[in-house]
Amino acid sequence: MKEIRKEIFRAYDIRGVVDQDFDEEWVERLGRACGTWFRAKGWDRAVLGHDCRHSSPAYQQAVGRGLNKSGVDVLFLNLIPTPALYFAAKKLGYKAGVMITASHNPPEFNGFKVWGGETTIHTDDIQEIYNIMESGDFIDGSGMASYHNIVPYYIEDLLSGIKLKRPLKVVLDGGNGAGGHIALEMLRQAGAEVVPQYCEPDGDFPNHHPDPVVAEYMGDLFKAVVEHGAEVGIGLDGDADRIGAVDELGNLVPGDRLVALYAREMLERKPGETVVADVKCSHLLFDDISKHGGEPLMARTGHSVMKAKMIETGAGLGGEMSGHIFFSDRFYGFDDGLYSALRLLEILSATEVPLSKMWDEWPRTFFTPELRVEYPEEIKFKLVENAAQELAKDYEVISIDGVRVVFEGGWALVRASNTQAALTLRFEASSQEQLSEIKNTVEALLERLAAELCS
Repeated sequence: MKEIRKEIFRAYDIRGVVDQDFDEEWVERLGRACGTWFRAKGWDRAVLGHDCRHSSPAYQQAVGRGLNKSGVDVLFLNLIPTPALYFAAKKLGYKAGVMITASHNPPEFNGFKVWGGETTIHTDDIQEIYNIMESGDFIDGSGMASYHNIVPYYIEDLLSGIKLKRPLKVVLDGGNGAGGHIALEMLRQAGAEVVPQYCEPDGDFPNHHPDPVVAEYMGDLFKAVVEHGAEVGIGLDGDADRIGAVDELGNLVPGDRLVALYAREMLERKPGETVVADVKCSHLLFDDISKHGGEPLMARTGHSVMKAKMIETGAGLGGEMSGHIFFSDRFYGFDDGLYSALRLLEILSATEVPLSKMWDEWPRTFFTPELRVEYPEEIKFKLVENAAQELAKDYEVISIDGVRVVFEGGWALVRASNTQAALTLRFEASSQEQLSEIKNTVEALLERLAAELCS
């Protein structure tokens, strides 16, 4: 069995390289640890699903064996998008579950998202599962296994609350992930004219990396939207819990602008609702939420953390720059790229204003996409901590998640990635000159501090 490395037990999930960080024996032991943790909570049945990676079906079986040996009955859902597992847990009344997926990571990766109670677990709970797995102190039992096809009920439920006011043409890029073929059927049933692109599940991801909010991977979608005269392009990530949107001109819509669009629609019906957005989002989003009668709340990045914050605050909507969108308004509170696509089409069908014109009243700013800069795993958190201390000497800092620094005319974000040996950076300013100045200031500081930590 592979070594049980603590580093792959990350803040939101468990993720590593196939045959390097884990094998089937390791994965079965993880199932035993999860089963022991579930049983200690009084949960003796779990839903279990997997994405389209080549290792995922065998890993599902291995987790299932481990759960059964710990006395947990398992309901196999097989190949599904991650939000379909969340849906199954909610609708069927399961408090426990495991989704085998590495989301948007390259094909050689795989991972595990653990459902516990009313949402996916994170931070301390994931570390507790690591401790159980490392110790080998497992509960014994003999659980049963069965299978259920949740997909038809999932599609029916998502469509039940959505009605398009007019037909729309949309290009759908499934990224060869676990949700494209299901999204294609669902959007057509909703009444949209859909041009499919890479909707067949393929664990090699042969056409492009399955991350729909990174422009370099969405070039084919940009072209297809313009060529087909579509009103919108929709991209999904590898496990379909995230959405990317492309306007009718073939331009990627930043995640925070997408959140603003969803918030405006909700706030027309429910003024005063709380909208949660992560620290990577523009200050213009928080201003827009207030302007439209909502209560903006800045929160930490991370799908599990955001779902927990939604439950804690009772917010109607939450969203991240990465395309994780969380609807409690008319939905279940979890991140679902397919449902987010339906809500976007619903909004567009109610207006003749093209998607590219939805934010014309926003002041023009200059901003970077989310930037990832590689730093060694062993220094990345200390590097952010030291940068926060240095920047706080001269600027206002927000330390919800990493450090968000308020400069005159702009802001910068520095945070440690929870999925890679890297820092995540983002910058925004009212002029290109200010943007360059802020970016250069922060990057020079990080370079100096990293050299000091590595010396």
